[in-house]
Amino acid sequence: MTGPDSPTSFKLAYVPGVTPSKWVRIWNERSPGVPLELVQATAAEAAALVREREVDAVLLRLPIDREGLHAIPLYTETTVVVVPKDHLVAAADEVSVDDIADEIVLHPLDDTLDWAAPPGKPALERPATTADAIELVAAGVGLLVVPQSLARLHHRRDLTYRPISGTPESGVALSWPDEETSDLMEQFIGIVRGRTVNSTRGRQQSPEKQAPEKKTPAKSKRPQAAGRKPQTGNRRTPQGGKRGKPRRRG
Repeated sequence: MTGPDSPTSFKLAYVPGVTPSKWVRIWNERSPGVPLELVQATAAEAAALVREREVDAVLLRLPIDREGLHAIPLYTETTVVVVPKDHLVAAADEVSVDDIADEIVLHPLDDTLDWAAPPGKPALERPATTADAIELVAAGVGLLVVPQSLARLHHRRDLTYRPISGTPESGVALSWPDEETSDLMEQFIGIVRGRTVNSTRGRQQSPEKQAPEKKTPAKSKRPQAAGRKPQTGNRRTPQGGKRGKPRRRG
């Protein structure tokens, strides 16, 4: 895309735990003339950034208020419980919410899981952030249930995590303003959906712009046999030449 009215860049925000590096690499290969700018965003402010047009699109966690926004779900993460390495939970391959029912489970204010009621016993105060909650887990204050990517993001040598069942899962989605989608937005949608560079990017031609269908010539209803000439008549001529009139005997 070129010209004075063409965008000079594409701004993409993303929340902690989401890694857009693969999609950024593909974008740079396909659109070297349009830089893709990354903007880090908290889970709380992600939707507002794109709704207020501060960025072109955002990779965020569901659920969100979708008023005025498109959202394409991309993938769902495994939920894990973060514990000290010497905790009993660390000895299991997977646990359930019943296994931590008697434990203090931290519930940070920036929690991204859509809880009806968090498991375990509540702490006296809610940590401000997931990073703060990780520090409290390391101090032996309680446990923390988070999407697996956040457990990896805040990895510490003295902590580990295990998959946990019976909890909500975190879905990651691509979101952008609920208006006419730009060509650059269509291009990024195609990248995250795995379309190749030669595939259709989602916009269909209007009927009047589509190429007219070519009509196939009608075939003969009774095709002739190959190598044979059509017969010109049904009567047969007798051998010996033309048939004459019979002579009368006198």
